[in-house]
Amino acid sequence: MSVHDDDTLDLDQWSQRLTQALQILDLKVDTREILELAERASGAVAPEAGALTTFYVGYAAALDAAGSRTGRTPDQAVRDAAGTARRLAEDGAHGGQDSIGWAATGQ
Repeated sequence: MSVHDDDTLDLDQWSQRLTQALQILDLKVDTREILELAERASGAVAPEAGALTTFYVGYAAALDAAGSRTGRTPDQAVRDAAGTARRLAEDGAHGGQDSIGWAATGQ
């Protein structure tokens, strides 16, 4: 999945329409970053992993932002969750941090 400039423009417009429709107006996400994360997960695990990864990142970020006592913004919560997913995708479906436990990560 390679994103071209025209595609990115369409996706940015779609993202704006979707965030308005979902009433999450204060969320500003780097579309390219999310697409790169989806591409990385798809390549490391399976094509379908990209969609699942971005869903789980969004869900984790929403939980974090809603219950955060650290004062993190939704944008920061998305970046942090995406970073965790990116690190996990480096090891594909097997190995990595989850094989030894997540206790020290706060996840």
